[in-house]
Amino acid sequence: MNKFVISLTRQRGFSTFSYALLSLGLLFAGLDSAHAQNAMAKPMASRSADFIVALVNSEPITNNDVQQQRARMVSQWPAGSPLPSAQEMASQALEQLILEKAQLQLARESGLRIEEDAVDQAEANVARQNQMDKDQLRAKLNQEGLSLTAFRTQIRNQLTLSRLREREVETRVRISESEVNQFLRDQRGTPTPMGVDLNLAMLLVTVPEDSSAAQILALQARAESAARRARAGEDFAGLVNEFMNDQIPNGGAMGLRPSDRYPSLFADNTVNLKAGDIAGPLRSGAGFHVLKVLEKRQGEAATVMVTQTRARHILLRTSAQLTPSQALAQLQTFKQSITSGQSTFAALAREHSQDGSASSGGDLGWTSPGQFVPEFEQVMNRLRPNQISDPLVSRFGVHLIEVTDRRDMPVSASEQREMARNLLREKKLDEAFTTWQEDLRARAFVEMRDPPQ
Repeated sequence: MNKFVISLTRQRGFSTFSYALLSLGLLFAGLDSAHAQNAMAKPMASRSADFIVALVNSEPITNNDVQQQRARMVSQWPAGSPLPSAQEMASQALEQLILEKAQLQLARESGLRIEEDAVDQAEANVARQNQMDKDQLRAKLNQEGLSLTAFRTQIRNQLTLSRLREREVETRVRISESEVNQFLRDQRGTPTPMGVDLNLAMLLVTVPEDSSAAQILALQARAESAARRARAGEDFAGLVNEFMNDQIPNGGAMGLRPSDRYPSLFADNTVNLKAGDIAGPLRSGAGFHVLKVLEKRQGEAATVMVTQTRARHILLRTSAQLTPSQALAQLQTFKQSITSGQSTFAALAREHSQDGSASSGGDLGWTSPGQFVPEFEQVMNRLRPNQISDPLVSRFGVHLIEVTDRRDMPVSASEQREMARNLLREKKLDEAFTTWQEDLRARAFVEMRDPPQ
């Protein structure tokens, strides 16, 4: 019997695709491969043999829970990749369920709730993604033996996990301007942060070397007072003379110069401010600095070129009606039809592609490196203009790609910074999510019972 499940996947890299159908990532996962049927056969045939395999903070995970999770994993396994042993798959499935259970418990304890409207919208998205209306979806659920209540519970759990991870991880990841600057310096092999010329004025509250902790705190409070008054609009030159107890030339202005000729502490904290903005207090070996951006100009930065690609694709989503192997075979047939001249790529994309680019013949527009998920981009980058790939599997389905053109384009300073920020954020998110999961798993009380069968 063919079954389907839902899963909430984290969408990355395809922001330039018109992937409205993936707004929640709730997709049918076809389980009519031989592996999936074998994985489902035992628990479905013998519900009476169910038993508890683990307790997570006193909540049970049953053998059937594990086998159903294993079947989901099998159904979503990349086509052509060898499956681990049944025992190893069951062990991985159990660990995933333990993590999921611990996360749902945390969400419940912290009062996180999913509104009915959100579940309704997600259900509508699932129907739309599978080219059904809501009534057809519910009829399909009934045909496959899954109650509407159970289906909506799965959706609610997936939305809960997504919202919890967003709250616990994503909102806590911050990328500082100094991190972006350092990344760009590392990539370009030059200390110049984006070729910006700055004229800064500085107010320094000096901290003597033999200052006690209490004296340092008092001097810091003095610097913070100066910064507040500067941000409130007081004359900065007047504040410099007041707080530095001296007639400082030019009100502390240091003159217009390339930002790399300032100390990195100054440049990193002012390069993205506007003229008139205040930075600080910033601590150095000399004391606490308050800086005002008097003038800012775009200097002579080295031109950064990036190779952009224009490509089009045909996307087939796997489902209960279309297994990964069937999708691969169908796209291989499409490729033969195109290369033999029997059809065109654009025509087949308009007729068969299952994403928003179908109406434009699969055209994805001009894209820069890093905009697509790696498994898609790596294949695309190996293609020459007018060359068509073999069918490939990504986390979104099965694709056929054609590169139509390439060009080298200069990248503006703001675009460079945005690309760097996105790359750094993705790296930090991965690290933060892994750490958060490990910590949550370590804090959960897990009692292992009989091993899954």
